Amino acid sequence: MVFGSVISSPRGNLSLQQVIHLANVYLENASKSTDPDIRLVLCHDAEISLSQGKKAAKHTEDKAMRQGIAAVYDGLGELLEHDGHGNEAQAFYKKSEKLGGHVRESGKLTRSSRPSSIVHSIKGALHSAGPIDKPTAPPSQSPHKQPLTIGTIPKDIFPENVRLPSIAFTAPEPDSRLNDTRQLACCLGLLQPSIEMAEILDPAARTWLQVTQGELDEKERLEALATDVIRAFKRDEFKDAKAVTEVVYLAPVLEKDDFRYLLKEFYSGVDQSGLLDVHQLEGLAHLIQGAKTGYLDSDDLVKVLNLLSTRLRDTHQQSTDHLYQLTVAVSHVLDAMADASVSGLDREKIHEPLSLYLAELKESSDAYLVYQAAYAYQALMCVPDDEALWQATLRRSGTVIQGVSGLVSAVKGLDMNGFIEGLGKIQDGLAGTTEMIQAAISAYDRAMSLSKSGQGFFECLKEGFSFDRKCAWYAALRGADTLIQDGQFADFRKLVCEAPCLRDPAFQWGVCERLGQVAASSVWDSVTRQSAISFLVEIYQNDVVWGHQTTVKQWIMNILMQLSSLPGGEIQFIETQLQSLQKDGDAKKQILYKTCRENGFGSHPLKVGLPEIGSPSLLDRVQARPDVEGSLRQLRRQRLKERGKAVYIRPQAKVSLQAPGESGFPLMEKVEEFLASDQMVFLLLGDSGAGKSTFNRELECHLWRAYKKGGLIPLHINLPAIEKPEHDMIAKQLRKAEFTEPQIRELKLHRKFTLICDGYDESQQTHNLYTSNHLNQAGEWNAKMVVSCRSEYLGVDYRDRFQPGDRNNRSDSDMFQEAVITQFSLDQVQEYITQYVSVHRPLWEADEYRKALDLIPSLKELVKNPFLMSLSLEVLPRMVDPGQDFSTTHITRTALYDQFIEHWFERGKKRLGEMKMSPQVRSAFESLIDEGFTRNGMAYLKKLCAAIYKEQDGQPVVTYSRYKDESSWKAEFFSREEEKQIFREACPLIRNGNQHRFIHRSLLEYGVALAMFDPQDWKEMQESRPTLARRGSVSSLMSSDEYGTVGNEPVTVGQEPDHKSPLAWRRFVKEPSVMQFLKERVQQEPFFKQQLLGYIEHSKEDKKWRIAAANAITILVQAGVQFNHADLRGIRIPNADLSYGMFGSAQLQGADLRQVDLSGAWLRRANMDNTRMAGARFGELPSLKHDSEVVMCVYSPDGETISARLANGKVIMYSTSNWEILWTLEGHSGKVTSMVYSPNGNKIASGGCDHTVRLWDVRTGMCIHTLNGHDAEVRSIAYSPQGDRIASSSNDMTIKMWDVESGECHYIWIGHTDMVSGVIYSPKGIEVASRSDDNTVRIWDVETGNCLHVLKGHHYQIRGIAYSPQGHQLASGDFGFYIRLWITATGECRHILYQRSPVFHVVYSPNGNQLASAGHPEVWLWDVDRGECLHVLRGHTGWVRSVVYSPQSDLVASYSGDRTVRLWDAATGACQQTLTGHSKEITSVMFSPKENRVASSSLDTTVRLWDIGVGASRHSSSGHNTEVKGVKCSPRGDNVATYGDRDTTVRIWDVEAGVCRHVLRGHTNRVTCVDYSPQDHIATGSWDKTVRLWNIESGACTHILKRHSREVCAIAYSPQGDQLASGSYDSTVRLWDVKSGECRDALIGHTSYVRDIVYSPNGNQLFSCSDDSTVRIWDVEIGICKYTLTGHNSNVRCIAYSPQNDTIVSTGDDNTVRVWDVGTGKCRYTFLDHNVVAYSPRGDQIASGGWDGSVKVWDTESGDCLWIFIGHRDGVNEILYSPRGDLVVSAGRDRSVRLWNVASGQCRAVILDFQDGVECIDWTEVSGVSYLVAGCADGVVGAWQVLLDGCRCDVSLKWMTARGVFDVKDATIGDVQGLSHLNRQLLKQRGALGDPINRLREVSKNVAAMTSVVSKLKASLTTVVEDPALGSGSFEELKQLEQLLEQANYPLFQEILVTIVKMIHRYK
Repeated sequence: MVFGSVISSPRGNLSLQQVIHLANVYLENASKSTDPDIRLVLCHDAEISLSQGKKAAKHTEDKAMRQGIAAVYDGLGELLEHDGHGNEAQAFYKKSEKLGGHVRESGKLTRSSRPSSIVHSIKGALHSAGPIDKPTAPPSQSPHKQPLTIGTIPKDIFPENVRLPSIAFTAPEPDSRLNDTRQLACCLGLLQPSIEMAEILDPAARTWLQVTQGELDEKERLEALATDVIRAFKRDEFKDAKAVTEVVYLAPVLEKDDFRYLLKEFYSGVDQSGLLDVHQLEGLAHLIQGAKTGYLDSDDLVKVLNLLSTRLRDTHQQSTDHLYQLTVAVSHVLDAMADASVSGLDREKIHEPLSLYLAELKESSDAYLVYQAAYAYQALMCVPDDEALWQATLRRSGTVIQGVSGLVSAVKGLDMNGFIEGLGKIQDGLAGTTEMIQAAISAYDRAMSLSKSGQGFFECLKEGFSFDRKCAWYAALRGADTLIQDGQFADFRKLVCEAPCLRDPAFQWGVCERLGQVAASSVWDSVTRQSAISFLVEIYQNDVVWGHQTTVKQWIMNILMQLSSLPGGEIQFIETQLQSLQKDGDAKKQILYKTCRENGFGSHPLKVGLPEIGSPSLLDRVQARPDVEGSLRQLRRQRLKERGKAVYIRPQAKVSLQAPGESGFPLMEKVEEFLASDQMVFLLLGDSGAGKSTFNRELECHLWRAYKKGGLIPLHINLPAIEKPEHDMIAKQLRKAEFTEPQIRELKLHRKFTLICDGYDESQQTHNLYTSNHLNQAGEWNAKMVVSCRSEYLGVDYRDRFQPGDRNNRSDSDMFQEAVITQFSLDQVQEYITQYVSVHRPLWEADEYRKALDLIPSLKELVKNPFLMSLSLEVLPRMVDPGQDFSTTHITRTALYDQFIEHWFERGKKRLGEMKMSPQVRSAFESLIDEGFTRNGMAYLKKLCAAIYKEQDGQPVVTYSRYKDESSWKAEFFSREEEKQIFREACPLIRNGNQHRFIHRSLLEYGVALAMFDPQDWKEMQESRPTLARRGSVSSLMSSDEYGTVGNEPVTVGQEPDHKSPLAWRRFVKEPSVMQFLKERVQQEPFFKQQLLGYIEHSKEDKKWRIAAANAITILVQAGVQFNHADLRGIRIPNADLSYGMFGSAQLQGADLRQVDLSGAWLRRANMDNTRMAGARFGELPSLKHDSEVVMCVYSPDGETISARLANGKVIMYSTSNWEILWTLEGHSGKVTSMVYSPNGNKIASGGCDHTVRLWDVRTGMCIHTLNGHDAEVRSIAYSPQGDRIASSSNDMTIKMWDVESGECHYIWIGHTDMVSGVIYSPKGIEVASRSDDNTVRIWDVETGNCLHVLKGHHYQIRGIAYSPQGHQLASGDFGFYIRLWITATGECRHILYQRSPVFHVVYSPNGNQLASAGHPEVWLWDVDRGECLHVLRGHTGWVRSVVYSPQSDLVASYSGDRTVRLWDAATGACQQTLTGHSKEITSVMFSPKENRVASSSLDTTVRLWDIGVGASRHSSSGHNTEVKGVKCSPRGDNVATYGDRDTTVRIWDVEAGVCRHVLRGHTNRVTCVDYSPQDHIATGSWDKTVRLWNIESGACTHILKRHSREVCAIAYSPQGDQLASGSYDSTVRLWDVKSGECRDALIGHTSYVRDIVYSPNGNQLFSCSDDSTVRIWDVEIGICKYTLTGHNSNVRCIAYSPQNDTIVSTGDDNTVRVWDVGTGKCRYTFLDHNVVAYSPRGDQIASGGWDGSVKVWDTESGDCLWIFIGHRDGVNEILYSPRGDLVVSAGRDRSVRLWNVASGQCRAVILDFQDGVECIDWTEVSGVSYLVAGCADGVVGAWQVLLDGCRCDVSLKWMTARGVFDVKDATIGDVQGLSHLNRQLLKQRGALGDPINRLREVSKNVAAMTSVVSKLKASLTTVVEDPALGSGSFEELKQLEQLLEQANYPLFQEILVTIVKMIHRYK
């Protein structure tokens, strides 16, 4: 701006010429502006500038100066006239005339006299803004009604008036004790009819008022309480601020006598106190302000003022702060007097002493005090008048009010324009001039603290803070007070912006003060408080409108900083605003901001409201209430101090254990929502170390910080530290906090708590603490509960332990909520590192930690756990060197704890060494150092942890009393012996009084695990006694160099294991965290595995080892050790957890397996003869088998029976108590199409293809009625909710309604024009809805039979309809992807839902909140109110046929064409369980009404019964989640890589151990290919268009290759390993440099997807095949295509290169195999009907397989077929040769792998260990042992050891990833003891065999069957020879023979089959 240099100096220092120049600059800028508001402000600034030189101009002799000023006034007048401000323009014209300016006629300049120098420039400047013509006011509008609008504020600040908040009122019961004085005041106020509060009363207050007004006794009791409180105040010795506050609350509602009694008491207190009692002075002011009419008289006020005059003189010399508080109090009193219209007072006695005092205060250096003195002076000037100034203002605007009490109602009708106009008149009249108040412009260069800027403030505000006349700003502020009090913020905004004193600094100071009070007050809502803050910011920033007054800006900064420090305020919003101010204005203003921030806010805080009432309050004393607030404050301080400064990251959570982690939400916000809701219990779950306790402590502190007297009390309860917390735990915790019994009783009866119960699992709880403590029951504790527990501690039905009441009672279950803390995200990890480095100052910097986390793959997963994160940061600098290669570093959870504990003791040793010690302690300490302090400390820790588990069952808190426990086990650890004291100090323990506990529960679990096996102990033993290494080991069938599998050699038992180990005396099966440590030890320490195997081995001989053996085998199974073929005969392992363990062909004869969990265990061909299995658990019940396909199964309403309808027309009914058949319901002559139980379960109705409906009696199994009438198949039937009627629909296009008792047809509903496929009753039974293939739904009235509505809108076949549980809504879904939700009352469509696939079924949840729909291949969950999709449930791979909700609405079950049932969490959409086992399509699924069980029926003739939750809690398959599409063995043969179909990972397995060494994560879409380099590096390709290179040792990604534009589907390393080729859907092949990751070349030529690539053995050539039906041969060196091989007529999928380097072979979708000559590019041979191929190692043979299941072997020279291997019953997926070339291995979709002898053509072995098709195979050799690795469609990966010895071929399972499917096929269970009938039935049903005699009989039957089939084949073959056309029957017998052979798996029979097949082919 051109005037920047001019205004940078104070205006008072400018010369007259400079003043005129400054005014002209303002005028010129105003003329250039197109914004009327800005022009208005600039005109105002010009006028202010002129006022500086106006007085001098009147006396100057310089005519030019006078004319210059007059010219500016003329210019201002024209501008204001143009903008419609005629009155102000006339005022400027008059000023111009007085200075000798131009004379106007009728308010206008004559043309001849108009000044030219200014006016013409103004006209030109305003030309674009509009014409100069002056607008005229409407005739009805007075010129005075157009005020000069000065201020402009953004519209979003106080946009409207705010309704006053409702009075929160807790109604007391008659004769009950009141909570506090506020409640008493509210009660008395409501009972006074003169107070009109109807608008702000809540319903509870209105109800109480109606009841109490008729209770005279209650009213008198309340009044007596108020009187007693006043008397108690008189007796109070101190009368502090809180006591004064209490009686001030009561003052407005007191009776007159009590009021005057209190007035007298205040008067005496002020009069008689030696040092001025400010509190009583303020109380006196409040008392006068709130006085009712008639309660005060003039004499009272005269006495008060005389008293004030005297006290002011006495206290004049006190401190500034004291003077400020005194002046504020005086202001309040004077305001009250002004409001009370005091008149006729003696001016000399009242005015002069006060004015003298206040005039002296204006000399203060404190700006706060100067303002308050000016304010008090203005109030004083109003007191002597006959009426107050603000009353005069209102009177002039047409409104007269009396006192503050009248202002509230008067302002509602106030004419704000008139009010503002009145202010202007008052200012003109009182000041004797019409001039505006001037506002100085400051350069922000004198910034100092407000406490030191008072004189500068006063100098620049001489007019605004006038001490010699009345000012309008005081009246304006009093009016503002009234508007704020009534919530009229929009009017307040108008008043502030349009007040004539807008630019007055005193007015601005007062406005800012009031805005700060609004922003700080919790009375107003957040929007209002934020508007107040924004208003302050606007005043600070907008210098053009509000001026440049430095002290006002400082005051605003002071207010904002105070607000940012207030608890519970808009802190984040304020901080954002403060940051925005940092860069506001020029450099000097920014220095002002910086100075304010550095100085902080001053010593005079904002006055938000009355102080808190004291504790105990006066009312408490009157009611004899014990003081609890004092003790609560002490508890609050203690807990906040204990929390201190800690690293804390706000945790995220998810809604359930099964919910995906990415569905997280802020946990603190969720808990705050819970606390504000009606729910009572919040369950917080999480893994060990997830941060539950940390969050609980933070939550407690968060609630304590926000605590207000009388509010919810946060009480943190460490459950393990409370004895029997299931009873009265709150009182026990309060006693620990030293509350007295009277206080506890008081809190119990009258207060509410937020209980934060930490460590439910650590306290070993099983009780429901909410119900056992009788919370929220009459006379009991009133509390909400937040309770935390580790996830692994809970079972399936864990909610029953926490939710109030019965889980089936919805009203109670709605009071329960849960959340699960999720792992740290990457951002949270980074934030934690930043905070940790800042707080703890460790050895590493933040960047070093981040580098380690980025490069150590194993660490990335660990640090997602908060406690492991803290451990990692503590010990990482000790574990790794920042200079080493992090990518090769592997860190485990156990290793972190090892290092942490060692570091802790080392640090403790250093700390103790620096402490002062007694000579005895010092001697003991030095002795321990000599012996090895850390090792001795570790020994102490191990013994302590073991003792806690042994003596306290793992309860972590140890309470030690010296005299009580000196002879107990505790003394060994907690006595006063020197060594014990030293170890306690060095150990990671926390002491609280006489209670000791570890700093984290997991350290106790780590310690007890270390007590079972300490690697250091073993190493020391090896070093000292090397021979013990063999003596202590177990060389047996269970020995192996790796931990993954066990062998089958004989057992040699070494020395006896340690019987003192915790393994030997406590079961740890149910301690998952301890098991996790031990599992990792097994994986790290081979000797520990041997030790555990030793326990198992010793259990065979001595039962004392059975606990140890059960622990040991559980640990081994969870560590992934597989016991296939293991000799476990006679082991004793009761209560072991063998779930999902692999025990294929294991020898378990005579084993003790009582109470063992075998859910999902693989026991195929295991020998379990003579085992003890009482109480064994399998996770399933035997399926119900039938002689026909099962079309549907249905539970009865009470769950006592289940019925299955069969395809043959029968209905079989079972009892669910013993699963025996009750009845077989036969009668239908065809298929039963529908079936339903009556509501009471006594009857069944069935409909059939025979056109009938039949009613059956469940108790007798008899048919009651046969309902005839339909003319076609009955499609659907429905019972009425009352059970008296049945509706049936049919293909005859009708619906019939039948009477159940008589069997008569009541109605025949006709209207549909096509088959009626479904019918349902409404929940109330008054309507029936039907769906038809005519694409409509009809709703029928049951009573009248009329059609109520025809619901049209579907354009495709309707597949499902359902009523909502309330009956007001009906859903229908069609095959065209749409679901419609209809309002049943009107027939209108409320929502149309689109699910992107055909709708097969719809169903409402029982609670009515959700709708589920079935599609392909997904399930959709919908919010029925909003019509929005909540979740899309993905996992099925086939059409989802139906969905059903559990009775509690928490689960959804779905079944699909993929033969699986899936259970989903209805809240989160997460899949909880996948139930597999059906071999054919599933037809129905249903929840049991009374048990956690699901039943499913199938076309495989079975109904299977599943236990919900079994198999879902611990099992996490180590394999792929989808079908395995690739298996690739490394060149060394020791590991194998696998990838899945829809999986983004690659898994690296140890071939011998079966352990997953690495999971390669990084791809963002499915992995399609994998290849090893000769150097054992690995490359992977993906649909994410990238290729990734990995380090196989560390699992780290070394390069990401990004140049393809489409999906990568083929990769191959060159034979040298320096180059990698990749093929893509972008039709290119790219060559990459492996070392640099750069793309060397792009081979372009294919015109469609590249499917496969392969290098020649010498690496010079590359071969590729494509969907363009070609194979191309490329020269790698020059990158050109040598040959394009054509011949295939469809996509070419696979190619292979001959080891002889002369031919390649290709296969494609045309089912041909083509052999090509590499040299010429010509096709040598074409083999038909196959599409998978492999070369023999020598290249002389090719083996091929096809969709027909056959395998053929071809001679590469002649092209002849050497062998045709027949055996697979379905297509062959992959084929390969063994490394020696003697075997061909084929993998088939028939779930088998077959090994064929190339020389003899015999099938040497068949592997049938699969549950789904085998997708891929590979062969490898490790240490001379051959392994066959296979991947299956169900995600399973397995390895089989192949032993070839002459004519023998033994194939045995080495390992297999756990599949979660219980398998006992071919296992023997002869003479098993204790097995229940149902479990025995289950085992036999799953293929287990009984005793040897029965097995022999079965074999004999198979031999006889085979003999019969062979005889038939023999006859058939003879027929084929004579007439081939008649021999087709032989293939049927051949198929039967195959089935028999596969079931028996006898090699002899296989030989017979091969011979017969050869004969058949020879005859052909």
